[in-house]
Amino acid sequence: MENTRIKYGDRLIYMEGVCVDIDDCSISVDLKGRLGFFKAPKRMFVCDVEPKVGQEFGWMMSFPEQISPEINSKYVSNIEKERAKQKEMQARLNNKED
Repeated sequence: MENTRIKYGDRLIYMEGVCVDIDDCSISVDLKGRLGFFKAPKRMFVCDVEPKVGQEFGWMMSFPEQISPEINSKYVSNIEKERAKQKEMQARLNNKED
């Protein structure tokens, strides 16, 4: 892989969103301004109290930048394996229901 330096300077932007889901490992946030959806591990959130659905979060963020035209085959393989596993589990569930 080539040198993976960001070509564009840091341009931090303050973002806000509303918590829409919490599970054992992550928190999901709808971004304000119809900018999309953000999900991250709980350990990435700084909270003074236990997070709850409906609470607002704010953070500094930059724009994601593609760092290389190369495809990381390890990640693609892992994604494909996970999708196949999910498909197989869904098929088993469907067969049990029949």
